[in-house]
Amino acid sequence: MSSNGFTTCLWFDGNAEAAADYYLSVFKDGKRGRIGRYTEAGPGPAGEVMIVEFEINGQKFVGLNGGPQFPFTEAISFQIHCADEAEADYYYAALTRDGGEESNCGWVKDRFGVSWQVVPPGAIDLVTDPDPARAARATAAMMTMKKLDVAGMRRAADAA
Repeated sequence: MSSNGFTTCLWFDGNAEAAADYYLSVFKDGKRGRIGRYTEAGPGPAGEVMIVEFEINGQKFVGLNGGPQFPFTEAISFQIHCADEAEADYYYAALTRDGGEESNCGWVKDRFGVSWQVVPPGAIDLVTDPDPARAARATAAMMTMKKLDVAGMRRAADAA
């Protein structure tokens, strides 16, 4: 069996094109693909955007204007593994502006309701430390944070 990879389909309520434009403005390594419109066959109004394809950081997405039936939840999120603190700060700010929301442990919800985990370098290493006590202390510190502070997590991990 052959595969051409995976494409993540994001179900929007009429704003898939605006969402694609937004993601392409946040993630600099992106491009827009095809736009498909509803025809007379429906189920949406003829001529309205049905799907918009886009790619960010090498990941393919399709935004589908499917309606209000299936809103986004935190059960699915995208992790952004950042190269450094500056990049983490950029994504955290970009994804929470204009109606986005902070959550706990580095999670944010963008203005379209999609959840993201902004992961600065070293954060995963601290919570998965081979020493269970260090991992527990780092995790406990992380649980008190909105935006992840790796230096604070490290201090907690190192505290005896």
